[in-house]
Amino acid sequence: MELRHLRYFVAVAEEGSVTLAAAHRLHTAQPSLSRQLRDLEREVGAQLLIRSVRGIELTAAGRAFLDHARLALAQVEAAASAARRAAHPEQRTLALGFLSGWEPEWLPAVMHVLRDELPKIEVTIFTKHSPQLAEGIATGKLDAAFMRAEEGHPDLVYQVLIREPLLVFLPNDHPLASHETIHPSDFVGETFIGLADQAPVARTVTEHYFRRSGIDLHPAHRAEYISMLMSLVASTGGLALAPENTRNFLTRSVVSRPLAGEAPSVDLVLGYHKANTSPLLKLFLSRTDELIARVSTRSGEPGNLPSADDPKAS
Repeated sequence: MELRHLRYFVAVAEEGSVTLAAAHRLHTAQPSLSRQLRDLEREVGAQLLIRSVRGIELTAAGRAFLDHARLALAQVEAAASAARRAAHPEQRTLALGFLSGWEPEWLPAVMHVLRDELPKIEVTIFTKHSPQLAEGIATGKLDAAFMRAEEGHPDLVYQVLIREPLLVFLPNDHPLASHETIHPSDFVGETFIGLADQAPVARTVTEHYFRRSGIDLHPAHRAEYISMLMSLVASTGGLALAPENTRNFLTRSVVSRPLAGEAPSVDLVLGYHKANTSPLLKLFLSRTDELIARVSTRSGEPGNLPSADDPKAS
């Protein structure tokens, strides 16, 4: 078993699609990727993935293997980083994490505010689910991350970057697609696509919203990844509630609509460890306002972008 097998498997599991993983994460041909996955399953001796019209789903064996694969890759990354630091003690490194789907929005702005430092530093980028980013900061693998404000990490500090309303995602031929807004009562009797444990913050906000609205909903399916959410909405004819940024991954068969009234929201935050004394991190944090301003200018929605002076500590 080679490291590339682990990387391929993790990429496909996180994207929920062989096609998306091949094109967006691995930059390899889909047939070659499928062949590598079959080789991995033969070597492990168990089926790890279920391939269906809805995309890729993990078997029980696959879910167990995923945790160990991520740990193995993280250990390799840590070993390589330690070796680089030992070989080049003068080289400064800033390790940043991104909630999957947010890199196109924020990474260009990050590179712009660090442009004067880039010749002298190494910036490493990691894309993970938010709970994994919180763990990366807590264990020192990451200096900072664009993420959700995860609970259970009292030593992490969060600065709010943007507030995202939750939107309704539904098939483009659904009767409700003709409505300008969707009421919470419209979900009654519909197939509801919920969010899985990989998005605990948005999942909790969604559940509280329906509870406050007096609606008892039980998800027919739970989506682990954005691509899986799109596939489930399209294939089941169901409705999902997800953060606004999910619109960037709309397919031709899925549309989004705002909720009627005051919609619940989730925050994208910049998280870091309060004990991290890295001068590079301090420099980066001092430029957060510039970072927000650049993204605000590009998005054209400055009203959703609070000042970096709005910190949240968990």
